[in-house]
Amino acid sequence: MKVSDILRVKGNALYTVTPTTPLLHAVQTMAQHDIGSLVVMDQGRPAGMLTFAEVIAALADGGGSLGDAAVAARMDRNYEICGPDTTLDALRRTMLDSGTRYIPVMQGDTLLGVISFRDVARAVVREQDFENQMLKAYIRDWPEDEGMPDASASPPPTPLPTQR
Repeated sequence: MKVSDILRVKGNALYTVTPTTPLLHAVQTMAQHDIGSLVVMDQGRPAGMLTFAEVIAALADGGGSLGDAAVAARMDRNYEICGPDTTLDALRRTMLDSGTRYIPVMQGDTLLGVISFRDVARAVVREQDFENQMLKAYIRDWPEDEGMPDASASPPPTPLPTQR
């Protein structure tokens, strides 16, 4: 399975902000759309990521207030990216090794979407369910060996001891 497969199932909704967007507006966008990240775009190119982790750090630093800070003050400028042909296994390793929960998907200069750790988990479960169904179908259709008893047949009755 590839990242492009995950994006196809996930859909193409994509939310972005600019570096000058007020942090409060970005948080409201995240809450309104129930998303954990926003790609920060500057002049049509990704410039950073804003995730709930950066928002929580901003709240902690501001004593519970975001103040009038702009997204640029809190965005992560060092983020991972992947391409649509990245395999699910490679993506999982990248996310686990880097501790990244959200990865933008880029094809050249074009932002295609964002893959979350939840998207990856959902894809893994879907893939495992499919493999389990295929294995069960294979086992069910396994040819019987001649000379082997049919597993679904009842065993022969055991004779009762006779009394004298």
